[in-house]
Amino acid sequence: IAFAQSAPSGPLSLEAALKLAQSRSSVLLAQDSAVTAAREMGVAAGQLPDPSLRFGLTNLPVTGADRFTLGRDFMTMRSVGVMQEFTRSDKRQARSARYESEARVTEAGRILTVANLQRETAVAWLERYYSERMREIYVQQRDEAKLQIEAADSSYRAGKGSQADVFAARSAVSQIEDRMAQADRQVLAANIRLARWIGEAATQSLDRLPLMDKTGIELAQLDAVVAHHPQIAVLKRQEDVAQADVVIAKTNKRADWSAELMFSQRGSAFSNMISINLSVPLQWDQKNRQDRELAAKLSMVEQARAQTEEMTREHAAEIRAMIIEWQSNRERLSRHDYSLIPLASERTRAALAAYRGGAGTLTTVLEARRGEIDARMERLRLAMDTARLWAQLNYLNPEGHSDAPVAATVRSTP
Repeated sequence: IAFAQSAPSGPLSLEAALKLAQSRSSVLLAQDSAVTAAREMGVAAGQLPDPSLRFGLTNLPVTGADRFTLGRDFMTMRSVGVMQEFTRSDKRQARSARYESEARVTEAGRILTVANLQRETAVAWLERYYSERMREIYVQQRDEAKLQIEAADSSYRAGKGSQADVFAARSAVSQIEDRMAQADRQVLAANIRLARWIGEAATQSLDRLPLMDKTGIELAQLDAVVAHHPQIAVLKRQEDVAQADVVIAKTNKRADWSAELMFSQRGSAFSNMISINLSVPLQWDQKNRQDRELAAKLSMVEQARAQTEEMTREHAAEIRAMIIEWQSNRERLSRHDYSLIPLASERTRAALAAYRGGAGTLTTVLEARRGEIDARMERLRLAMDTARLWAQLNYLNPEGHSDAPVAATVRSTP
Protein backbone atom coordinates (compact mmCIF):
# COMPACT_ATOMS: atom_id res chain seq x y z
CA ILE A 1 0.00 0.00 0.00
CA ALA A 2 1.35 3.42 -0.97
CA PHE A 3 1.57 6.20 1.59
CA ALA A 4 2.12 9.85 0.74
CA GLN A 5 5.56 11.10 1.64
CA SER A 6 6.94 14.59 1.92
CA ALA A 7 9.10 16.04 -0.83
CA PRO A 8 12.86 15.91 -0.21
CA SER A 9 14.67 19.14 0.54
CA GLY A 10 17.00 20.65 -2.02
CA PRO A 11 16.85 20.18 -5.79
CA LEU A 12 14.37 17.55 -6.92
CA SER A 13 16.02 14.63 -8.70
CA LEU A 14 14.25 12.40 -11.17
CA GLU A 15 14.57 9.44 -8.83
CA ALA A 16 12.97 11.38 -5.97
CA ALA A 17 10.14 12.53 -8.27
CA LEU A 18 9.41 8.92 -9.24
CA LYS A 19 9.19 7.80 -5.60
CA LEU A 20 7.02 10.74 -4.67
CA ALA A 21 4.63 10.15 -7.58
CA GLN A 22 4.19 6.53 -6.58
CA SER A 23 3.61 7.37 -2.94
CA ARG A 24 0.88 9.89 -3.88
CA SER A 25 -1.03 7.64 -6.25
CA SER A 26 -4.61 6.90 -5.24
CA VAL A 27 -4.97 4.50 -8.16
CA LEU A 28 -2.49 2.12 -6.54
CA LEU A 29 -4.47 2.22 -3.31
CA ALA A 30 -7.63 1.42 -5.24
CA GLN A 31 -5.97 -1.51 -6.99
CA ASP A 32 -4.63 -2.88 -3.71
CA SER A 33 -8.17 -2.78 -2.37
CA ALA A 34 -9.46 -4.52 -5.49
CA VAL A 35 -6.93 -7.33 -5.01
CA THR A 36 -8.02 -7.77 -1.40
CA ALA A 37 -11.68 -7.75 -2.43
CA ALA A 38 -11.16 -10.42 -5.11
CA ARG A 39 -9.29 -12.70 -2.71
CA GLU A 40 -11.95 -12.28 -0.03
CA MET A 41 -14.61 -13.17 -2.60
CA GLY A 42 -12.53 -16.21 -3.57
CA VAL A 43 -12.68 -17.50 0.01
CA ALA A 44 -16.43 -16.87 0.15
CA ALA A 45 -17.01 -18.60 -3.19
CA GLY A 46 -15.34 -21.75 -1.89
CA GLN A 47 -17.93 -22.23 0.87
CA LEU A 48 -21.30 -23.97 0.79
CA PRO A 49 -24.33 -21.70 0.39
CA ASP A 50 -26.06 -20.61 3.58
CA PRO A 51 -28.85 -22.96 4.71
CA SER A 52 -32.44 -21.71 4.44
CA LEU A 53 -34.86 -21.70 7.36
CA ARG A 54 -38.42 -22.35 6.18
CA PHE A 55 -41.76 -21.83 7.89
CA GLY A 56 -45.10 -23.02 6.53
CA LEU A 57 -48.79 -23.55 7.19
CA THR A 58 -50.27 -26.42 5.22
CA ASN A 59 -53.89 -27.41 4.53
CA LEU A 60 -55.65 -24.68 6.53
CA PRO A 61 -59.47 -25.06 6.21
CA VAL A 62 -61.17 -21.99 4.82
CA THR A 63 -64.79 -23.24 4.72
CA GLY A 64 -67.07 -25.29 6.97
CA ALA A 65 -67.22 -25.55 10.73
CA ASP A 66 -63.40 -25.91 11.02
CA ARG A 67 -62.54 -22.94 8.85
CA PHE A 68 -59.41 -21.00 9.95
CA THR A 69 -58.75 -23.38 12.85
CA LEU A 70 -55.30 -24.89 13.31
CA GLY A 71 -55.92 -28.01 15.39
CA ARG A 72 -59.21 -29.62 14.36
CA ASP A 73 -58.53 -30.93 10.86
CA PHE A 74 -56.06 -33.82 10.73
CA MET A 75 -54.44 -32.42 7.54
CA THR A 76 -53.61 -28.98 8.95
CA MET A 77 -49.92 -28.66 9.80
CA ARG A 78 -47.59 -25.93 11.03
CA SER A 79 -44.13 -26.65 9.67
CA VAL A 80 -40.55 -25.50 10.30
CA GLY A 81 -37.64 -26.82 8.29
CA VAL A 82 -34.05 -26.34 7.15
CA MET A 83 -32.95 -26.63 3.54
CA GLN A 84 -29.32 -26.86 2.41
CA GLU A 85 -28.00 -26.71 -1.15
CA PHE A 86 -24.91 -28.90 -1.57
CA THR A 87 -22.80 -27.28 -4.25
CA ARG A 88 -20.23 -29.68 -5.66
CA SER A 89 -16.71 -29.17 -4.28
CA ASP A 90 -15.13 -28.93 -7.75
CA LYS A 91 -17.61 -26.20 -8.66
CA ARG A 92 -16.80 -24.25 -5.50
CA GLN A 93 -13.08 -24.63 -6.15
CA ALA A 94 -13.54 -23.43 -9.74
CA ARG A 95 -15.42 -20.33 -8.58
CA SER A 96 -12.78 -19.61 -5.95
CA ALA A 97 -10.02 -20.01 -8.56
CA ARG A 98 -11.85 -17.58 -10.81
CA TYR A 99 -11.69 -14.84 -8.18
CA GLU A 100 -8.00 -15.61 -7.61
CA SER A 101 -7.48 -15.09 -11.34
CA GLU A 102 -9.26 -11.74 -11.07
CA ALA A 103 -6.90 -10.79 -8.22
CA ARG A 104 -3.93 -11.62 -10.44
CA VAL A 105 -5.35 -9.46 -13.21
CA THR A 106 -5.52 -6.55 -10.78
CA GLU A 107 -1.98 -7.26 -9.57
CA ALA A 108 -0.74 -7.20 -13.15
CA GLY A 109 -2.73 -4.02 -13.70
CA ARG A 110 -1.02 -2.50 -10.68
CA ILE A 111 2.39 -3.18 -12.21
CA LEU A 112 1.18 -1.58 -15.43
CA THR A 113 -0.06 1.43 -13.46
CA VAL A 114 3.30 1.83 -11.73
CA ALA A 115 5.10 1.63 -15.08
CA ASN A 116 2.80 4.23 -16.62
CA LEU A 117 3.12 6.42 -13.52
CA GLN A 118 6.90 6.33 -13.58
CA ARG A 119 7.03 6.90 -17.33
CA GLU A 120 4.67 9.88 -17.27
CA THR A 121 6.43 11.40 -14.26
CA ALA A 122 9.83 10.99 -15.92
CA VAL A 123 8.58 12.58 -19.15
CA ALA A 124 7.06 15.52 -17.22
CA TRP A 125 10.28 16.01 -15.21
CA LEU A 126 12.43 15.93 -18.35
CA GLU A 127 10.12 18.31 -20.25
CA ARG A 128 10.33 20.84 -17.46
CA TYR A 129 14.11 20.47 -17.27
CA TYR A 130 14.61 21.10 -20.97
CA SER A 131 12.03 23.89 -21.06
CA GLU A 132 14.00 25.70 -18.37
CA ARG A 133 17.24 25.21 -20.32
CA MET A 134 15.57 26.69 -23.40
CA ARG A 135 14.53 29.73 -21.42
CA GLU A 136 18.08 30.13 -20.11
CA ILE A 137 19.39 30.30 -23.67
CA TYR A 138 16.93 33.06 -24.50
CA VAL A 139 17.95 34.99 -21.37
CA GLN A 140 21.63 34.71 -22.25
CA GLN A 141 21.05 35.74 -25.86
CA ARG A 142 18.80 38.63 -24.82
CA ASP A 143 21.48 39.98 -22.48
CA GLU A 144 24.05 39.79 -25.25
CA ALA A 145 21.63 41.45 -27.69
CA LYS A 146 21.09 44.31 -25.22
CA LEU A 147 24.82 44.92 -25.22
CA GLN A 148 24.54 45.08 -29.00
CA ILE A 149 21.96 47.87 -28.64
CA GLU A 150 24.38 49.86 -26.52
CA ALA A 151 27.15 49.32 -29.07
CA ALA A 152 24.85 50.39 -31.93
CA ASP A 153 23.79 53.51 -30.01
CA SER A 154 27.40 54.46 -29.30
CA SER A 155 28.38 53.87 -32.92
CA TYR A 156 25.43 55.95 -34.15
CA ARG A 157 26.27 58.85 -31.82
CA ALA A 158 29.88 58.73 -32.94
CA GLY A 159 28.73 58.94 -36.57
CA LYS A 160 30.12 55.51 -37.40
CA GLY A 161 26.81 53.65 -37.58
CA SER A 162 23.33 54.16 -38.86
CA GLN A 163 20.06 54.60 -37.02
CA ALA A 164 18.80 51.54 -38.86
CA ASP A 165 21.37 49.47 -36.97
CA VAL A 166 19.97 50.76 -33.69
CA PHE A 167 16.42 49.79 -34.67
CA ALA A 168 17.62 46.41 -35.93
CA ALA A 169 19.32 45.68 -32.60
CA ARG A 170 16.21 46.70 -30.65
CA SER A 171 14.05 44.58 -32.93
CA ALA A 172 16.30 41.59 -32.30
CA VAL A 173 15.90 42.03 -28.55
CA SER A 174 12.13 42.29 -28.90
CA GLN A 175 12.03 39.09 -30.93
CA ILE A 176 14.08 37.26 -28.31
CA GLU A 177 11.82 38.54 -25.52
CA ASP A 178 8.79 37.37 -27.46
CA ARG A 179 10.31 33.90 -27.71
CA MET A 180 11.13 34.12 -24.01
CA ALA A 181 7.45 34.68 -23.26
CA GLN A 182 6.65 31.53 -25.21
CA ALA A 183 9.38 29.67 -23.30
CA ASP A 184 7.87 30.91 -20.00
CA ARG A 185 4.54 29.45 -21.03
CA GLN A 186 6.18 26.14 -21.91
CA VAL A 187 7.92 26.03 -18.52
CA LEU A 188 4.62 26.72 -16.76
CA ALA A 189 2.83 24.04 -18.77
CA ALA A 190 5.58 21.50 -18.04
CA ASN A 191 5.40 22.37 -14.35
CA ILE A 192 1.64 21.83 -14.33
CA ARG A 193 2.11 18.40 -15.90
CA LEU A 194 4.75 17.52 -13.31
CA ALA A 195 2.53 18.76 -10.48
CA ARG A 196 -0.15 16.36 -11.69
CA TRP A 197 2.07 13.52 -10.45
CA ILE A 198 4.10 14.94 -7.55
CA GLY A 199 1.95 17.79 -6.21
CA GLU A 200 3.52 20.79 -4.51
CA ALA A 201 7.01 19.37 -4.93
CA ALA A 202 6.84 20.56 -8.53
CA THR A 203 7.66 24.06 -7.26
CA GLN A 204 11.17 22.93 -6.30
CA SER A 205 14.17 23.45 -8.53
CA LEU A 206 15.29 20.40 -10.48
CA ASP A 207 18.48 18.49 -9.94
CA ARG A 208 20.91 17.45 -12.67
CA LEU A 209 19.93 15.14 -15.49
CA PRO A 210 20.26 11.41 -14.92
CA LEU A 211 22.69 9.50 -17.10
CA MET A 212 20.75 8.59 -20.23
CA ASP A 213 23.38 6.94 -22.41
CA LYS A 214 21.63 3.54 -22.20
CA THR A 215 18.01 2.41 -22.22
CA GLY A 216 18.59 -1.12 -20.92
CA ILE A 217 17.00 -2.58 -24.06
CA GLU A 218 18.77 -4.12 -27.01
CA LEU A 219 17.10 -5.16 -30.25
CA ALA A 220 18.37 -8.68 -29.63
CA GLN A 221 16.36 -8.74 -26.37
CA LEU A 222 13.18 -7.46 -27.96
CA ASP A 223 11.19 -10.71 -27.69
CA ALA A 224 11.99 -11.08 -23.98
CA VAL A 225 11.18 -7.43 -23.32
CA VAL A 226 7.82 -7.65 -25.07
CA ALA A 227 6.99 -10.92 -23.30
CA HIS A 228 7.44 -9.16 -19.94
CA HIS A 229 5.63 -5.99 -20.96
CA PRO A 230 3.10 -5.11 -18.21
CA GLN A 231 0.24 -4.68 -20.67
CA ILE A 232 0.93 -8.11 -22.16
CA ALA A 233 1.00 -9.52 -18.63
CA VAL A 234 -2.46 -8.02 -17.99
CA LEU A 235 -3.81 -9.62 -21.17
CA LYS A 236 -2.35 -12.99 -20.20
CA ARG A 237 -3.98 -12.76 -16.78
CA GLN A 238 -7.27 -11.89 -18.46
CA GLU A 239 -6.81 -15.01 -20.56
CA ASP A 240 -6.47 -16.97 -17.31
CA VAL A 241 -9.78 -15.50 -16.13
CA ALA A 242 -11.42 -16.62 -19.37
CA GLN A 243 -9.96 -20.10 -18.87
CA ALA A 244 -11.32 -20.14 -15.32
CA ASP A 245 -14.77 -19.36 -16.73
CA VAL A 246 -14.38 -22.41 -18.98
CA VAL A 247 -13.74 -24.60 -15.94
CA ILE A 248 -16.82 -23.19 -14.20
CA ALA A 249 -18.92 -23.82 -17.32
CA LYS A 250 -17.74 -27.45 -17.37
CA THR A 251 -18.68 -27.94 -13.71
CA ASN A 252 -22.10 -26.44 -14.41
CA LYS A 253 -22.87 -29.48 -16.57
CA ARG A 254 -23.14 -31.50 -13.35
CA ALA A 255 -26.15 -30.41 -11.30
CA ASP A 256 -26.07 -29.62 -7.59
CA TRP A 257 -28.61 -31.10 -5.21
CA SER A 258 -30.51 -29.81 -2.18
CA ALA A 259 -31.78 -31.52 0.97
CA GLU A 260 -34.55 -30.38 3.29
CA LEU A 261 -35.60 -31.59 6.73
CA MET A 262 -39.03 -30.40 7.95
CA PHE A 263 -40.95 -30.87 11.19
CA SER A 264 -44.76 -30.50 10.96
CA GLN A 265 -47.05 -30.04 13.97
CA ARG A 266 -50.73 -30.96 13.85
CA GLY A 267 -53.58 -30.69 16.32
CA SER A 268 -53.24 -32.35 19.74
CA ALA A 269 -55.44 -35.20 18.59
CA PHE A 270 -53.09 -36.08 15.75
CA SER A 271 -49.48 -37.17 15.52
CA ASN A 272 -46.72 -34.80 14.43
CA MET A 273 -44.64 -35.54 11.34
CA ILE A 274 -41.23 -34.99 9.78
CA SER A 275 -40.46 -34.77 6.09
CA ILE A 276 -37.19 -35.28 4.18
CA ASN A 277 -36.93 -33.87 0.68
CA LEU A 278 -34.20 -34.08 -1.94
CA SER A 279 -34.16 -32.00 -5.13
CA VAL A 280 -31.93 -32.11 -8.22
CA PRO A 281 -32.28 -29.81 -11.27
CA LEU A 282 -33.13 -31.71 -14.45
CA GLN A 283 -30.69 -30.60 -17.15
CA TRP A 284 -32.83 -31.97 -19.91
CA ASP A 285 -31.61 -29.53 -22.58
CA GLN A 286 -27.84 -29.44 -22.08
CA LYS A 287 -27.07 -29.00 -25.76
CA ASN A 288 -28.89 -25.64 -25.80
CA ARG A 289 -27.97 -24.45 -22.32
CA GLN A 290 -24.87 -25.83 -20.62
CA ASP A 291 -23.11 -26.84 -23.86
CA ARG A 292 -23.71 -23.46 -25.42
CA GLU A 293 -22.49 -21.71 -22.27
CA LEU A 294 -19.29 -23.78 -22.46
CA ALA A 295 -18.88 -22.98 -26.15
CA ALA A 296 -19.24 -19.26 -25.40
CA LYS A 297 -16.56 -19.40 -22.68
CA LEU A 298 -14.19 -21.29 -25.00
CA SER A 299 -14.70 -18.61 -27.64
CA MET A 300 -13.81 -15.94 -25.09
CA VAL A 301 -10.55 -17.78 -24.38
CA GLU A 302 -9.71 -17.70 -28.09
CA GLN A 303 -10.60 -14.01 -28.18
CA ALA A 304 -8.25 -13.29 -25.26
CA ARG A 305 -5.43 -15.23 -26.92
CA ALA A 306 -5.89 -13.39 -30.21
CA GLN A 307 -5.87 -10.02 -28.44
CA THR A 308 -2.67 -10.95 -26.58
CA GLU A 309 -0.95 -12.01 -29.80
CA GLU A 310 -2.01 -8.85 -31.63
CA MET A 311 -0.91 -6.60 -28.77
CA THR A 312 2.43 -8.42 -28.61
CA ARG A 313 3.07 -7.68 -32.29
CA GLU A 314 2.03 -4.04 -31.83
CA HIS A 315 4.33 -3.48 -28.86
CA ALA A 316 7.23 -5.21 -30.61
CA ALA A 317 6.90 -2.84 -33.56
CA GLU A 318 6.54 0.23 -31.31
CA ILE A 319 9.55 -0.64 -29.16
CA ARG A 320 11.70 -1.44 -32.21
CA ALA A 321 10.79 1.92 -33.77
CA MET A 322 11.57 3.78 -30.51
CA ILE A 323 14.97 2.10 -30.16
CA ILE A 324 15.92 2.97 -33.74
CA GLU A 325 14.73 6.56 -33.31
CA TRP A 326 16.59 6.91 -29.99
CA GLN A 327 19.81 5.68 -31.58
CA SER A 328 19.38 8.02 -34.54
CA ASN A 329 18.69 10.98 -32.26
CA ARG A 330 21.86 10.31 -30.27
CA GLU A 331 23.87 10.42 -33.47
CA ARG A 332 22.20 13.70 -34.39
CA LEU A 333 22.98 15.13 -30.94
CA SER A 334 26.65 14.28 -31.43
CA ARG A 335 26.53 16.07 -34.76
CA HIS A 336 25.06 19.16 -33.09
CA ASP A 337 27.68 19.10 -30.33
CA TYR A 338 30.74 18.61 -32.52
CA SER A 339 29.72 20.42 -35.69
CA LEU A 340 26.55 22.47 -35.98
CA ILE A 341 26.66 24.46 -32.72
CA PRO A 342 30.44 25.15 -32.80
CA LEU A 343 30.14 26.35 -36.40
CA ALA A 344 27.18 28.59 -35.51
CA SER A 345 29.14 30.06 -32.57
CA GLU A 346 32.21 30.67 -34.75
CA ARG A 347 30.05 32.39 -37.32
CA THR A 348 28.64 34.71 -34.65
CA ARG A 349 32.10 35.53 -33.30
CA ALA A 350 33.46 36.13 -36.80
CA ALA A 351 30.56 38.42 -37.73
CA LEU A 352 30.91 40.33 -34.46
CA ALA A 353 34.68 40.75 -34.93
CA ALA A 354 34.17 42.00 -38.48
CA TYR A 355 31.52 44.46 -37.30
CA ARG A 356 33.74 45.81 -34.55
CA GLY A 357 36.58 46.15 -37.04
CA GLY A 358 34.39 48.09 -39.46
CA ALA A 359 34.48 45.32 -42.09
CA GLY A 360 31.00 43.92 -41.43
CA THR A 361 27.43 45.01 -40.84
CA LEU A 362 25.23 44.72 -37.81
CA THR A 363 22.67 42.89 -39.93
CA THR A 364 25.19 40.12 -40.48
CA VAL A 365 25.85 39.92 -36.73
CA LEU A 366 22.15 39.69 -35.93
CA GLU A 367 21.57 37.02 -38.55
CA ALA A 368 24.50 35.01 -37.20
CA ARG A 369 23.17 35.36 -33.65
CA ARG A 370 19.69 34.21 -34.71
CA GLY A 371 21.30 31.24 -36.44
CA GLU A 372 23.19 30.34 -33.29
CA ILE A 373 20.04 30.62 -31.16
CA ASP A 374 18.15 28.42 -33.61
CA ALA A 375 20.95 25.83 -33.58
CA ARG A 376 21.07 25.71 -29.78
CA MET A 377 17.28 25.53 -29.50
CA GLU A 378 17.11 22.78 -32.12
CA ARG A 379 19.68 20.87 -30.13
CA LEU A 380 17.62 21.21 -26.94
CA ARG A 381 14.40 20.17 -28.70
CA LEU A 382 16.17 17.14 -30.11
CA ALA A 383 17.59 16.35 -26.66
CA MET A 384 14.12 16.61 -25.14
CA ASP A 385 12.67 14.25 -27.77
CA THR A 386 15.53 11.83 -27.12
CA ALA A 387 14.94 12.04 -23.36
CA ARG A 388 11.25 11.25 -23.87
CA LEU A 389 12.20 8.14 -25.84
CA TRP A 390 14.64 7.17 -23.10
CA ALA A 391 11.90 7.48 -20.48
CA GLN A 392 9.45 5.47 -22.56
CA LEU A 393 11.98 2.69 -23.08
CA ASN A 394 13.55 2.78 -19.62
CA TYR A 395 10.20 2.52 -17.83
CA LEU A 396 8.46 -0.09 -19.95
CA ASN A 397 8.57 -2.07 -16.73
CA PRO A 398 8.46 -0.28 -13.38
CA GLU A 399 11.77 0.38 -11.71
CA GLY A 400 12.54 -2.16 -9.04
CA HIS A 401 10.09 -4.82 -10.30
CA SER A 402 11.77 -8.20 -10.00
CA ASP A 403 10.21 -9.69 -13.15
CA ALA A 404 11.28 -6.82 -15.35
CA PRO A 405 14.09 -7.60 -17.81
CA VAL A 406 14.52 -3.87 -18.40
CA ALA A 407 17.05 -2.30 -16.04
CA ALA A 408 15.75 1.17 -15.23
CA THR A 409 18.85 2.80 -13.78
CA VAL A 410 18.85 6.44 -12.75
CA ARG A 411 22.29 7.93 -12.08
CA SER A 412 23.39 11.51 -11.71
CA THR A 413 25.80 12.97 -14.19
CA PRO A 414 28.99 14.46 -12.81
